[in-house]
Amino acid sequence: MKTTHNTTRAYGKSALTMLGMVTGTAVMMAACSSVKPPPKMFDQDTLAEMIRVPAGNEVALETTAVGVLNYECRANVPTAGMIGWTLASPKADLLDRTGKTVVTYSGPPATWSHIDGSSVVGSQLAVAPVIGATNLPMQLSKGTPGAGAGMLQNVSYIQRIKTKGGLDFSKPCTQAEIGDKMTLPYQADYIFWKAA
Repeated sequence: MKTTHNTTRAYGKSALTMLGMVTGTAVMMAACSSVKPPPKMFDQDTLAEMIRVPAGNEVALETTAVGVLNYECRANVPTAGMIGWTLASPKADLLDRTGKTVVTYSGPPATWSHIDGSSVVGSQLAVAPVIGATNLPMQLSKGTPGAGAGMLQNVSYIQRIKTKGGLDFSKPCTQAEIGDKMTLPYQADYIFWKAA
């Protein structure tokens, strides 16, 4: 009787140990499957040459912007006084690859401000067309960092890529509409670069 009881107890302990190992393994596998791989660093080989960042720079921050562009109907001095929609101000929140809002975009001048207090002002160097007449062109800007220390302190270039929206000028802008305003939603990826 004692031997049967000990044998049953041993089998019971063995079964519980096995169940614990199987359950623990399943829990660990489930946890590992929910861990996302680190984001892939940005590759500019597929971009138009005119907006590629020169060698000697590396990615400092990759973001996705969601925001609006505010336009005003007015005579545009750079185009010999022709009347048209002119960008008055941008306003966007930029999210990092984890989905956290880390930068705000405003202007003029085009200014990106990080939550850590650093900032950078961009001056357009080049643009490249994208598919879709209502999508902003891709853009390369030269960065001039602000005084604050932080993520944007040493930014040398800013690229705007993967644009969507921001250029739907189907609303008329003629002499009769001068002074009218229009707000258009847009999305884009902004890639911040610094000297390597």
